[in-house]
Amino acid sequence: MTSPNSLPAPLTAAAIKYQAQVLGFHRVGISNVAQALDNPDSPSALQKQRLQAWLNKGYKADMAWMNNPKRQDIYQVMPDVKSIISLGLNYYATHQHSENPEHGKISRYAWGRDYHRVLGKRLKALCQWLAAQNPQVETKFYVDTGPISDKAWAEQGGLGWVGKNGNLISRQYGSWLFIGEILINLDLEPDLPHANHCGTCTRCLEACPTQAIVEPYTVDANRCIAYHTIENRQAQLPKFIAENLQGWVAGCDICQDVCPWNQRFAQATDIPDFEPRPDLLAPSLTELATFTEQDWEQKFTASALRRIKPAQWRRNAQANLGRLNPQPQQD
Repeated sequence: MTSPNSLPAPLTAAAIKYQAQVLGFHRVGISNVAQALDNPDSPSALQKQRLQAWLNKGYKADMAWMNNPKRQDIYQVMPDVKSIISLGLNYYATHQHSENPEHGKISRYAWGRDYHRVLGKRLKALCQWLAAQNPQVETKFYVDTGPISDKAWAEQGGLGWVGKNGNLISRQYGSWLFIGEILINLDLEPDLPHANHCGTCTRCLEACPTQAIVEPYTVDANRCIAYHTIENRQAQLPKFIAENLQGWVAGCDICQDVCPWNQRFAQATDIPDFEPRPDLLAPSLTELATFTEQDWEQKFTASALRRIKPAQWRRNAQANLGRLNPQPQQD
């Protein structure tokens, strides 16, 4: 008979991975924080150097939150963290972007329900399960909601590798993965970091219409269509961005669409929440150009697209329409 004061059986990496699969996660991997940071060649250790270099070059544009020192020191996020559980959900929908120049293009990540909610619900359930197995367990979880270098830790945990376009790429699903992580105060058996399989391919660099991928593995947000259509709050887009939007009004999938790993290995998601809402597949640019606050409230309930405010939708749509109907030059 077990004593009331005895410790529960230790949680194993295998048990955690099994429970993650029960909860519907498509990929799960584990990193030992101390081991990773003690190895100067590990993905998580190298990311700290790369992030600082990226910041020093001004590639963050107006994303001031990227300066948070916690992003370079996981112990500032959770002092007792010993392992990181990285988890991925496949969100790929087989629908294609409209080529009608009168339609806007929205990145696939936002076609369905807000991934913060979908992934966060599963992460919370896994944390609750962990606590039920061992009351001494402490956890924190994030879905783009904290100063975590999630892609580097996902690479460290074997989910995939960070490609030349800056996205995490997996052999099973390409780069169509939402990533979340659980920080935990337990030493767990880690997975091996994933090898890089980009090879000599440069399709993403060549396809970017604004040359935002300034060198392999380095994206300059100042030149990125996704950054400008989502994060840029200015009344007007930079001229070189407006001239190269190619219909994009929310995000940009160009560097993912041309990736050979996505073309060969993308799989349709089995999560109904990620199925596209029909009105987001090919929205009318003319309608978006006159978007009101009421339109925004009605159209983007439980959507990640609420981050883009009505004025930004109008700006992005009008910039695309401006390319379709250029104004004559004044003498």
